[in-house]
Amino acid sequence: MRNKVTIVGAGNVGATAALWLASKELADVVLLDVIEGVPQGKALDILQAMPIEKHDCAIFGTNDYADSANSDVVVITAGIARKPGMSRDDLLNTNGRIMADVIANVVATSPDAILVVVSNPLDAMAQAAFRHSGFPRERVIGMAGVLDSARFRSFIAEECDVSVENVSAFVLGGHGDTMVPLPRYSTVGGIPITELLSAEAVERLVQRTRNGGAEIVAHLKTGSAFYAPGAAAIEMVEAILKDRKKILPCAVYLQGEYGIRDLFVGVPCKLGARGLEKIIEIKLTPEEHTALQRSANSVRELCAVLGI
Repeated sequence: MRNKVTIVGAGNVGATAALWLASKELADVVLLDVIEGVPQGKALDILQAMPIEKHDCAIFGTNDYADSANSDVVVITAGIARKPGMSRDDLLNTNGRIMADVIANVVATSPDAILVVVSNPLDAMAQAAFRHSGFPRERVIGMAGVLDSARFRSFIAEECDVSVENVSAFVLGGHGDTMVPLPRYSTVGGIPITELLSAEAVERLVQRTRNGGAEIVAHLKTGSAFYAPGAAAIEMVEAILKDRKKILPCAVYLQGEYGIRDLFVGVPCKLGARGLEKIIEIKLTPEEHTALQRSANSVRELCAVLGI
C-alpha cells in the first residue's frame, strides 16, 4: 500500500510541491483547495505528465477533505498573500483563520498525520497549527530553514564557482529578515566559507539570503517564489516517508532548547518516520545567540497578535 500525502492549497507552491512529490514517486497525492476546479485541473495536468516522465503515481484534485482521509503527511500551503493596503496584522489574522479551518478539517480526517506547514508567516502559522491541532510537537513541523539554507547554498556555490553538491549551509531562526545564517557552519567541501571568502563577501551572501524571498518578489512584481519552496517542503516529506533520519533546519516547537521556550523557531532537526525525532543543539557564539533570540522575539510578537 502506497503512502498518501495531501497538499492543502493548490496555488503555485502547493501545485509545485505536488509535482515534485509525484516526480519522486513518494506517495499518492491529494491536491485540495477551496476553489472549485483548480485542484482538479492542476491534478489532472500533473497526472498526464506522469506517462511522459515514466512515473507511477495517483494524483487526485478535490475540494472535499473526506478525500484526504488517513493521509500520512499533510502539507499546508493555504493562505493569502499580503495585498496593497493590508496591514501585517490583517494578513496575520486572515491567515490565522484559514489555518484554524484547515487544521479542524485535517484533524477530523487524518488524526495521525504529520503536518508540514508552509503557509506564511511561517513560524506563526506553524504555531497556530500546533495549537489548533493538539498534536504532539513531533508531528507539526514548519518549512523555513530548508528553503533559506538552499538559497544560501546556491549563493555560496555561485560565489565560489563550485557545484552545489559541495556546499552545506545552515540558517537558523524565524523565516524572515531576522533569520540567522551561520557562516561558521557553512562549508564548501568541508571547508568553512569563512576560510574561503572575505568577510565582506560572506556578509554580502548573508544579507542576500535574508532578502532571498524579497529579491524574487521584486523581479516577479505580482507573485512570489514557488519552485524552491515546493521542493523544500518535499525534501522534508521525503525524509519522513523514507525514515531517512536526515538533519534539516526546520521550524519546530522549542521547549527550552537554545534558551527558547513554547515557540516555533528554526533549528537543526532530525526528521524520520515519527516526524521530528531530535533537535540538534549546536554551540553558538554570543553574537549568534543574541541574533537567534532577536529572531525568536520577532516570532513571539507575531504569535501575540494571533493570541497563540
